[in-house]
Amino acid sequence: MGNGQDKPTPVLLRNFTLLDPRHDETRGGYEILIEGDKFREVSDRPITSASAEVIDCGGRTLMPGLIDSHVHCMHSEVYIRRLEDVPLTLGTARAAARLRGMLDRGFTTVRDTGGSDWGLKAAVDQGYFAGPRLFIAGRSLGPTGGHNDNRGRTQPPPPCFCCNAMVHLRQVVDGVDSMRRAVREQMRLGCDHVKIMVSGGVASPFDPLDSLQFSIGEIQAAVEEAHAFGRYVCAHAYSPEAIERAVSNGVRTIEHGNLIDDASAALMAEKGAYLVANIVAYVAMKERAAQFGMTSEMLEKNAAVLEGGYKSLEICKRAGVKVAYGSDLLGALIDDQSREFSIRTTVVSPMEVIRSATIIGAEVVRRPGKLGVIEPGAWADLILVDGDPLRDITLLEGQGQHLAAIMKGGVFHKNRLSAAA
Repeated sequence: MGNGQDKPTPVLLRNFTLLDPRHDETRGGYEILIEGDKFREVSDRPITSASAEVIDCGGRTLMPGLIDSHVHCMHSEVYIRRLEDVPLTLGTARAAARLRGMLDRGFTTVRDTGGSDWGLKAAVDQGYFAGPRLFIAGRSLGPTGGHNDNRGRTQPPPPCFCCNAMVHLRQVVDGVDSMRRAVREQMRLGCDHVKIMVSGGVASPFDPLDSLQFSIGEIQAAVEEAHAFGRYVCAHAYSPEAIERAVSNGVRTIEHGNLIDDASAALMAEKGAYLVANIVAYVAMKERAAQFGMTSEMLEKNAAVLEGGYKSLEICKRAGVKVAYGSDLLGALIDDQSREFSIRTTVVSPMEVIRSATIIGAEVVRRPGKLGVIEPGAWADLILVDGDPLRDITLLEGQGQHLAAIMKGGVFHKNRLSAAA
């Protein structure tokens, strides 16, 4: 364990129905050859390989590995203040379990939007933890008194970023110069994107949902520094005003966006910005968050944005905004990660939801053609489903019980198939 350098045996997959999210329907008669960590050949004719292990897929549906574009691997408590009592060692152990669970559900790639650092990413890459491919933001950035500031009224700033799990996950930043320094530090630490808070939030104690957080100058500084390093900025935002401020000043992805309106959606479409929706987070919080300590004030804010989450999907569809799959589930709510599929199909089609968790997710993490597709040269991430998820989207739900195989980078994480004789 630990070096991740063993070269896997080539694999030849046969007898499956291919679900390619670039097409509207599944297709039969294909074979796939996997060599190393990539798809070598995808053909509607027989493939021959002298060295490959041949696997009969039993007529199941084969599709790309899933992509969740909004997770928090280190957020192991529903009520975030409880992370103050969690040392980083325990927080990391909990993160390892959360990561494995994500991969068990078929998510071969996840984008962490605040909390995971390069050490956690390296642990997965080097084989110490089983988990999805990780794209990380490091610490999320927010202003004093905003969504990122979970201190009690009488609590002073933390002395350092290492004293407990909560302050490790987030950073309070005020002023243009402080923003530049914070973003540059995130870049130094190997982040793939920068997360900023530009509106109020549900899980923070004192900021109204419609509050505007960070000045235009601060937002511009974050975007400028991220772009200078070849990275981008994602923004927590609910209201149309917050969305417009962020997107007008170069923010690439809007996280949540539940209260979006037609005008702000049109601006996102014009700028080519993405929405990362996560309705399941609000459903799960409504159902279960109180038992884990979330306050009544927070749950009132949750109720205010839950209905808007469904409307946001309709608004973005009309405007032509690409919407990625996100879950944003804290603590024990993470078990609901896959419920977003059936929740969204009350508004959009099963294929649209699958695209949000494959090809659109790949665009969000800036790996189109490498993730979210099954084609020669792409990374060999796939799941094999016991049935057709276009007919029954719940086959993608639960804890992976309907997935006969899960492969990440040419290596099976799960495989209950037998090699052909």
